[in-house]
Amino acid sequence: MMKLAVYGTAEQLRELMQADAGIEWLVAKSPEALFKEEAPAAYFLLEQNVENIPAVAKPVFINTVTKTLHEINAGTACIRINGWNGFLQKQKWEVSGNISEAAKEVLSALNKEIIQCPDEPGFISPRVIALIVNEAYHALAEGVSTKEEIDIAMKLGTNYPDGPFEWSSIIGLKNIYGLLKKLSLTDERYLPASLLEKEANA
Repeated sequence: MMKLAVYGTAEQLRELMQADAGIEWLVAKSPEALFKEEAPAAYFLLEQNVENIPAVAKPVFINTVTKTLHEINAGTACIRINGWNGFLQKQKWEVSGNISEAAKEVLSALNKEIIQCPDEPGFISPRVIALIVNEAYHALAEGVSTKEEIDIAMKLGTNYPDGPFEWSSIIGLKNIYGLLKKLSLTDERYLPASLLEKEANA
């Protein structure tokens, strides 16, 4: 039976542990305790923006959507994943980093397919969703409609599973704002809408 050590929120643990076929989960109570777990095949550090990861030989899957592996001084065993709420349960994961044979075995045990992405802020899906949410906030500020009606219109018109404001609630508006802010440093298309910024900082 494969052992996997994990630290994260209750929602992150629930989503990740859905793929529980033949896996023994070692749930740590802190990031420090995570790396003291006995002989896991890999570590999952799902608390965001954690830096100074200890050097270990086993794969370390880190939830860091906004910061790159370079920015968090990650070692060669570290792999970036999108651990935003709603994404860990998906069959396909966007990842950055060195996917070793050991990492492939872990991902296979979790029944995950990978989409290899450059080590850049935001991966692919989070960038797209952040832009959609941002545009929805522009529309809301301009009085186009209410949050509820914009959500309904987007789901009916585009067949999205959730509307932009529902996404912001699931993911966390602060997470979306943080990504937009980071991306806007090099691309003004991502400049956060004033209303989004106000609500994120409220």
